[in-house]
Amino acid sequence: MSDEKALQDRTKQHSRVQSWRVWLAGLVLAGTYLALKLNNDQYAICSRSQAIYTVDDATPRAECILVKGSYIQDVGSLYQVRTRRLPPFLSSLDARLPSSWTARLWSWITLNVTYIKSTSILIPGLADAHAHTLEYGYKMELQLDGSGSIQEVVDRIKQYIVSHPDIHKNTSAWIEGMGWDQTKWPGAQFPTASDLASDSMLNGRPIALRRVDGHATWVSPRVLKLMGDLPDTVDGGLIVRDQDGKPTGVFVDNAMALIPIPAWSEEQMSMYFDTAMRDALAHGLTSIHDAMATPNIIDFIKRKAESGDLPIRMYLMGYVASDDYWGAQVPRLVDYGRDARLNVRSIKLVADGALGSWGAAMLEPYLDNPNTKGFMLHSSAVLTKLVKAFHDDGFQVNVHCIGDLANKEVLDIFERLIVDGQANTTTWRPRIEHAQIMTEADLQRIGRLGVIASVQPTHATSDMWYAEKRLGPKRIQGAYAFQTLLRSSPNRVLPLGSDFPVEGINPLLGFYAAITRLSPEGTSPHGDGGWFPDERLTRAQALKGMTLDAAYAAFAEHERGSLVPGKKADFVVLDRDVMEVDVVEVLGTRVEATVVDGKVVYGRL
Repeated sequence: MSDEKALQDRTKQHSRVQSWRVWLAGLVLAGTYLALKLNNDQYAICSRSQAIYTVDDATPRAECILVKGSYIQDVGSLYQVRTRRLPPFLSSLDARLPSSWTARLWSWITLNVTYIKSTSILIPGLADAHAHTLEYGYKMELQLDGSGSIQEVVDRIKQYIVSHPDIHKNTSAWIEGMGWDQTKWPGAQFPTASDLASDSMLNGRPIALRRVDGHATWVSPRVLKLMGDLPDTVDGGLIVRDQDGKPTGVFVDNAMALIPIPAWSEEQMSMYFDTAMRDALAHGLTSIHDAMATPNIIDFIKRKAESGDLPIRMYLMGYVASDDYWGAQVPRLVDYGRDARLNVRSIKLVADGALGSWGAAMLEPYLDNPNTKGFMLHSSAVLTKLVKAFHDDGFQVNVHCIGDLANKEVLDIFERLIVDGQANTTTWRPRIEHAQIMTEADLQRIGRLGVIASVQPTHATSDMWYAEKRLGPKRIQGAYAFQTLLRSSPNRVLPLGSDFPVEGINPLLGFYAAITRLSPEGTSPHGDGGWFPDERLTRAQALKGMTLDAAYAAFAEHERGSLVPGKKADFVVLDRDVMEVDVVEVLGTRVEATVVDGKVVYGRL
């Protein structure tokens, strides 16, 4: 065979091989195109300035996240997230082609890529680790926050009556509101029932108004009359009385149970729920730990989950006001409902009252009210019995503790179970809700035991104007000690919440309070440097507390709380970089989009 003939044969063979490769490449490309075209539940969202804060130590900031369905599939640069989803053949081809060609190729095989604005950032979905969902909607009906006097409260009630014709015409209809705070009024004294009869429009109406912290209720003379004879004392509560021993109209903690307030109807619960969900999503919340879910509230939210009407994730702490074990009244629900967004695996106990109503249980008397140390709402024996029973029955136990006595007694109970080997804090994850005022020894002990401190930064900045006067210079050193509690935690976990509606629902109020220890106006009793500034959190710590730490406190750290592959695609886009802007800009930040399970539930991308 001549050399020319051999060359022709080799050329033909090479041409056939090349044709076969082109045909195979075309087949792979067509198959990839069809697969990706049909699989249209994928998209990438990117930031040209890498302003995606992942709360993941391995990759703290990223250019893009790739979302597939309700999960994060990939995190990295646009090149990485696009090539890692390609078959190896196309990945190799993509790397060899000019960038202008790869852009066309990538567009052809359809990956929806969206860029956030240059000034915006993307963060994991925000969680509120301690809140009261339906109570938020309840409070919004007649909000009393910011009232500077009793007269202003009366004026707001009158406006409410005028704007509700059905109530205006029916003087027997109950009027309820929340948010008054006597520490902000001249004289800083509790109000009286007669104050709610000082205007003819209010006189004779049943009125019940909860204090801002929910631990005291102020009622009208009509309600006092409905209540009839009252007991001399109430265990774990207080009927405030005048010098003649007559009830003044204010009932604190357990004494509030004496007030015959009508139970919420289904219509009211739906209205309150809708209000809370609307405002939560608008402020970037994708998860709420509801800190006092009674059986009827659990049943209501359970039905919402079953019907697919639960737009965010809810972690409910079951609650029943009883000294007897009530675990059978709380269903066990894990990733429940049409969208698997409801969990009920914890319970809430309340050890004491609140600082603002002198109900927090203290080791020593209050300086500004030396006749009282506050009070425990349950005896030590009852708390011990309940904590052990709930632990043995498999419930996470979360206990409200404000005062140093309450924190000490609950830590004593936890410690006995842990030291005796009956409880493992890693699997049990007991929580102290608020952990507000603690001795120096207990600030260290809570960490040594591995008990989770669940705190609310805005409580510090709301209470700072009177807390030191009430506690004194020594005790205040162990109050609202967020940085100390975080350093004490063996896992460096400090979940943050708001306790809304006690405080505002916007989680950035808590972020700002945590990093500044200042009021929204930029002030504090210690000046513009912040109230006890050593207890400030860094921005990274605060963001982690509102995301990954909150997820850990709900046994969900492997499912959400950071932006890593395999976790739920829950995230928020903010209109400015709260991790870097001047702190005065933080509270002006707006949510551009809230995403749950990969779907936009508020705003737009």
